[in-house]
Amino acid sequence: MTFAPQLILVERNDEARTALLRINRPKQLNALNGPTMDALCDALEGLDRDDAIRAMVVTGNERAFAAGADIGEMANATPIDMLTANRIGQWDRVRRISKPVIAAVNGWCLGGGCELAMALDLIVAGEGAKFGQPEINIGIIPGAGGTQRLTRAIGKSKAMRMILTGEPISAREAFEAGLVAQVTTDELTVEDALALAATIAQKSPLALRLAKESVNAAYEMSLTDALAHERRLFYLLFASEDQKEGMTAFLEKRTPDFTGR
Repeated sequence: MTFAPQLILVERNDEARTALLRINRPKQLNALNGPTMDALCDALEGLDRDDAIRAMVVTGNERAFAAGADIGEMANATPIDMLTANRIGQWDRVRRISKPVIAAVNGWCLGGGCELAMALDLIVAGEGAKFGQPEINIGIIPGAGGTQRLTRAIGKSKAMRMILTGEPISAREAFEAGLVAQVTTDELTVEDALALAATIAQKSPLALRLAKESVNAAYEMSLTDALAHERRLFYLLFASEDQKEGMTAFLEKRTPDFTGR
């Protein structure tokens, strides 16, 4: 893998088939500059190709998951600078990861950091976490999916309030709104996210990949097209060894041994 280890720290647990990726810019509250996003995407893509890993967790530290993009990189940028640098394209790379990825969020999760968490598959938040899209306070709007994913997650009215005021919401508010899947204590956020990843990693890798694809399709297709897409993926899994193993294990009342074939 070609990531910069000083920006993204990776811890593998091959027994649990999981990996933890830690954003490591503590002095900048893990602000997501270009090199950091490059390193994160490289690490995720490398683990996505690694058959030994079946689920991943992305986290920051106790103060911040990521407190936004690096404003210093953008303050004097022109539209052409933004277009040619294509920094927002890094969030598209995150979206294309085929394996399940969990965001473990403590502290501030703002701007590009909130957009990163939403680009992952689900969020486990410590009770002290704060989520927000404060771009309006510096004269811009969210540009890496904030206006779109946040609206789909919590609805138009609540998204409008967050985006137009720039005010953050608490982890509990985010959970009640549907943005966060699980709230835990700050001390156990990463541990609980890894436990959830380990549970997910026990499932068939093929079924996980297609389940993720099918759920994501719900946001991008009409209901008729999405139902047809789901049905095709459902049928496809009957060509896998994992389907035979899973159903045979169920009938034999034993734990299945999924191989990803």
